[in-house]
Amino acid sequence: MLDFTSALYLGLRHPSSSLRPWSQFTTGVPAALASPADARPVAWQLARLQGCEHGVLGASTFQLFWDLFGMAARCDVAVYVDGGAYPIARWGAERAAARGVPVRGFAHHDVEALRSRLKRDGRERRRPLLLTDGFCPGCGKPAPLSAYLESVRSCGGRLIVDDTQALGIFGHSPSRVAPYGQEGGGMLAQFRIGGPDVLAISSLAKAFGVPVAVLGGSRAAVEEFKTNSETRVHCSPPSVAVMRAAEHALRVNRDQGDHLRLRLAGLVLRFRHRAKKAGIEFTGGLFPVQMLAPAAKAETLRFHERLLQNGVRTVLHRAPHGQGLRVSFVITARHTPEAIDRAVTALAKL
Repeated sequence: MLDFTSALYLGLRHPSSSLRPWSQFTTGVPAALASPADARPVAWQLARLQGCEHGVLGASTFQLFWDLFGMAARCDVAVYVDGGAYPIARWGAERAAARGVPVRGFAHHDVEALRSRLKRDGRERRRPLLLTDGFCPGCGKPAPLSAYLESVRSCGGRLIVDDTQALGIFGHSPSRVAPYGQEGGGMLAQFRIGGPDVLAISSLAKAFGVPVAVLGGSRAAVEEFKTNSETRVHCSPPSVAVMRAAEHALRVNRDQGDHLRLRLAGLVLRFRHRAKKAGIEFTGGLFPVQMLAPAAKAETLRFHERLLQNGVRTVLHRAPHGQGLRVSFVITARHTPEAIDRAVTALAKL
């Protein structure tokens, strides 16, 4: 069975033999009282990788977004949500809405729609918080982060980026020999975006293969978050084992990351090229999540089942932006050229 369902894009698995040992799995106290000794240096390395001044770890992006937007509700703000924002980030915005904060959506990656909305709401004199994904797997394009930041910065607002998909894949200085860019710092690093009005919340569970999240931003913003976080008072910090895996992921990224990204880009290009020769078009660009064009629900279900019968496991999921069901192939650096060719052959046969 060929498996194209794993989102471990760089193929990192972190076997126990590759990690530094630990004598205690968890601290047993809330994160506000104590975190594993590795938490601070790991958070700092992740923040620097993304081009941020400071960082703090959380058990999940859900906890970080929950806290961030709960804190926002204490201020005179309005939240603007890109139409393609990931559900977990939206859940954070919904918490702010439940506490009385105006939450407004605008069309996916539509800068003019955002500016029109900001101009229309200008009389309210609320500080805008703009929520977006750094990269959208659905359309295969990065968000127009520079234009977004310029728009909210002129109103004294803040840009909040969920960079989970991009972290570990995209980086600074993309070129022909480094299609994704270098070092894997995500979209903030690629666009060289930062400042006291920029925050990024990212999970390491995709490219880096570790179930932990990081909030990166200015030192003042991160310290304010740590001071006012509710989940850090009531929830445990990430375990020592998770810290060791994050430490290992950063080391592999430093030593082998660019090589793994180049291999991954080659596999994605091979998949797209061979599929196109067979008359099959995918969205996703160079990103490792490749989506087939939308079709009727019954047809999509039938196609997914027939692929499975032919030895190819794919992802059946709801399409972004209300486009029904889609079938996606998730390519990782662990796939081989032979596996790519077999998958495309099965596709062409069907």
